[in-house]
Amino acid sequence: MLPFEKAEYQERVRKVKASMEKQGIEVLLITDPANMNYVSGYDAMSYYVPQGIVVATSLEEPVCIVRLQDLYCATETTWMAEENVTAYPDKYLWEPKVLHVMDFIGDLLKEKGLQDKTIGVEFDAYYFNAHWYKKLEKSLPDAVFKDATALVNWIRGPKSVRELEYMQIAARIVEKTMYNAIERIEAGVRECHVAAEIYSDLVKGTGVYGGEYPSLAPIMPAGERTAGAHFSWTTEGKYQKGQLIYMELSGCYKRYHAPLTRTIFIGEPPERVKETAKVVVEGLNAALSAVKPGITCEEVERAWQTTINKYGLEKESRMGYTVGLSYPPVWTENTAYFKPGEMTLLKPDMTFHMMPGMWLDGYGVAITETLRVTEKGCETITRFPRKLFVK
Repeated sequence: MLPFEKAEYQERVRKVKASMEKQGIEVLLITDPANMNYVSGYDAMSYYVPQGIVVATSLEEPVCIVRLQDLYCATETTWMAEENVTAYPDKYLWEPKVLHVMDFIGDLLKEKGLQDKTIGVEFDAYYFNAHWYKKLEKSLPDAVFKDATALVNWIRGPKSVRELEYMQIAARIVEKTMYNAIERIEAGVRECHVAAEIYSDLVKGTGVYGGEYPSLAPIMPAGERTAGAHFSWTTEGKYQKGQLIYMELSGCYKRYHAPLTRTIFIGEPPERVKETAKVVVEGLNAALSAVKPGITCEEVERAWQTTINKYGLEKESRMGYTVGLSYPPVWTENTAYFKPGEMTLLKPDMTFHMMPGMWLDGYGVAITETLRVTEKGCETITRFPRKLFVK
């Protein structure tokens, strides 16, 4: 069963086509797996090979192009008619400098009379590289290529009722996982054992709803490693008394995410850690209070920055980003960010991971929430005590 009604997919395609027309794009090649899923429903762990969705203003339905080995995955998960799901044989993968999947896609576009159109391509996407573009360009010498990076990403911003339901389920999964992980952290416990239980809880889900693999592995450094923003666990390390840990995790349901971060100290925390945690929570609350439709992302970041500046702290990196549907390597939607100069206006049902982490000299503290912009303000999708946890 598809996670959304066919009508919802069709409305997404309508919005994509409308954006294409505004940008002078007649054909759009989508290679980002999250964007592919958004318009077609396609869901498989096949993004390590070339694949794509073609949306053309002249075609009623998108066309899904996958590896032959993944054809069943495509027919099972997409909503389009069978003739709009096509597959290439493995010979297109054997010698990519000679024969490439982009040659197959080029031939497909020629068959549909689209070889001389203005074609939008996701130039700056994780799963589209320079070699692919050169092969596509050579295959379609009469086409005009245009950068369509994030065209679909921006349409994904405001979430539907069903999308928000899936994010709520993801939130319940991560809350349960976070609670259990904090309970398991004790001096002498191996970091990898806690990590293993985190994976178990994320996949087991809530009991009613099972979970999926998240787009990013758990971030859970301990000790001085908390000064780094993106460490995982150590393979041999054990938690120690007097040690700081923070964990950034996300539940995942139907590929929708709800990230959550909390910081833990084993023993009596030093004063500087307690004070930093208080500042982070105060700044987080100030930023959440600033969120409402019609204001810019920059204004939200300013509420956070102004708060922490009072305590002599400053955060150079962005403190939040849009989040929702995603595949590895990240769960961000790669559109709007809470950062200086970001003039994107907030709209109801946009969803963000508000990430006010502070990485300082020798330690780090992060306490975060996933939120939804409401008609008058915002609500947190994740719900967990905002504090420094002491074991």
